[in-house]
Amino acid sequence: MSVSFGGFNANTATFKVGSAIAVGTPVEMDGSGKVKASADGKAFCGIAAASDDAYASVQLSGAVTVKCSGTAPSAGYAKLASDGNGVKADTTNGREYLVLEVDSTAGTVTFLL
Repeated sequence: MSVSFGGFNANTATFKVGSAIAVGTPVEMDGSGKVKASADGKAFCGIAAASDDAYASVQLSGAVTVKCSGTAPSAGYAKLASDGNGVKADTTNGREYLVLEVDSTAGTVTFLL
């Protein structure tokens, strides 16, 4: 048996977008029923799971693995914010998430939304 967080409590919703958002990018609300890629240092509401130029599927809960920049957070509760492409530890603007796994070699972090 091995450790696996994939699929745990994963829930997604479809939103309108102004342009495609790369998979794995944190998103924030951009009006009624619309999201955009979160800017560096901003809190985010979910992670883009799929996108085209009109719509994005956004994971709003469950375990996600995304790119992490800067000093990686430790496992346990940590404040995370967008870095514009992935996430970063940010005690000022971040929201608190449960960090399950940090892979410093791959530069990723797995956490619960």
